[in-house]
Amino acid sequence: MERSLILFKPDCVQRRLVGRILSRFEDKGLNVVAMKLMHITPDLAKQHYAEHVQKGWYPTLEQFITGGPVVAAVLEGLEVIRVVREMLGATSGLKAAPGTIRGDYSSSRQMNLVHASDGPEAAAREIALYFKKEEIVDNTPTITPWLRAGDEA
Repeated sequence: MERSLILFKPDCVQRRLVGRILSRFEDKGLNVVAMKLMHITPDLAKQHYAEHVQKGWYPTLEQFITGGPVVAAVLEGLEVIRVVREMLGATSGLKAAPGTIRGDYSSSRQMNLVHASDGPEAAAREIALYFKKEEIVDNTPTITPWLRAGDEA
C-alpha cells in the first residue's frame, strides 16, 4: 500500500469543504490512516516548501499556508499518489477540468484547496513532517474486499 500526505489548506477549511472533499477520497476507496486539525508555523512551512523558500513568491505562499488552520491527513491505497493528484486536477483551479476537485471548487492557482504529495519520496518526507509514527493507524476497513480484488496489492 502506498501513502500520501494530504493538506486541506486554509481556504478549504474556511470554505467548509473538508468533509465534502474527504468524502470524495473515501468514495474512491482510499483509507484515512491519520488526520488532525492544526496550524502550520512559518518554520514548518519552510521545511515543507524548502525547494521554494528562495523564490520571490514564497512569502505570499507562507502567508497563505500559515494564515489559518489546515487539516493534515495521510491517505493510503493502491497508487494513492497518482490517484489523488488526478482527482485534484491541475494546480490552477482555472485550468483544472470539471469533475476534478479543483475544477469543481477552485478558481485560483494558490488557493487551490488541497496539497498532495507528488511522489513516494516526497510523501515519506512530508508525512514525517506532520505526523509521528504513533499517530498513523494501520487499519484495513472491513469493506476492503468489496473495493478491490484480493490479488490487487
